Amino acid sequence: MSRTAKTREEHSDLPGAWSAYGRLLQHLRKRAGLNQQALGEAVGYSLEHVASVEQGRRPAKATFTTAADRVLEARGVLEVLQDEVDRAKLPQFFRNFALIEAEVVSRFSYDPLLVPGLLQTEGYARAVFAGHCPPLSEEIVDQHTEARLSRQKLLTRVPLAELSFIVSEEALRNPVGDAEVMRGQWQRLLDVGALRSVEVQVMPSVPGFHAGLNGPFVMLETKDHQHLGYIESQEVGCVVSDPAEVSAFGLRYGKLRSQALNGVESARLIERLVGET
Repeated sequence: MSRTAKTREEHSDLPGAWSAYGRLLQHLRKRAGLNQQALGEAVGYSLEHVASVEQGRRPAKATFTTAADRVLEARGVLEVLQDEVDRAKLPQFFRNFALIEAEVVSRFSYDPLLVPGLLQTEGYARAVFAGHCPPLSEEIVDQHTEARLSRQKLLTRVPLAELSFIVSEEALRNPVGDAEVMRGQWQRLLDVGALRSVEVQVMPSVPGFHAGLNGPFVMLETKDHQHLGYIESQEVGCVVSDPAEVSAFGLRYGKLRSQALNGVESARLIERLVGET
């Protein structure tokens, strides 16, 4: 097999968004009369980095895109592709859901095992991905972490989405990362819970049955007012559109909201956790 054919085969599974971005970057660079070395020096990245982005082998970070858009006088052309580039950093099974999630009117979720991704700090998210089995490369850990943080634009997006998170007390007490990571994560929950479009509730650790014991789930309302559900386990995700099944999710979530601590009580519990460290 020739080197060209081997390279093509090795990169055939790379996201199309990265390749499209790379081709556009190359076009804009050549139009500006710059070689890869000159562009790299202008934006603060190496020649190898620029080449990798142009070839679609490496996704552009937001800082790279902002700088390249300015240097190449692209007038935001590269920046409008950044969300697609970031979304393609996500695990493949999750990308379709992330595309729907980005434009929802409302999103309600129950998370019994981990702090939900939309609320995770960088340190917490990195610890989650670093513990993946089988192990992920450092590059993939970086990409997944960046993509998870990029999803958090939903928290402050305009127009605002109505967001509700119910998180189990067990998830909050489970030390994912060291004490500093957990302290930062608890503080992040307090900060996000103070946003006027976000509600964070804690399901306390008490004996007995509650409506979330069957596992985590998400409920979405799209901008077209379609109601959907989403369930995920062991890196298999499923968007649920059957009206009867989505209705059952709604009933369970309503019950969970009544069984969980309210917003004020939840904030007090999280504040106690911060004080214990």
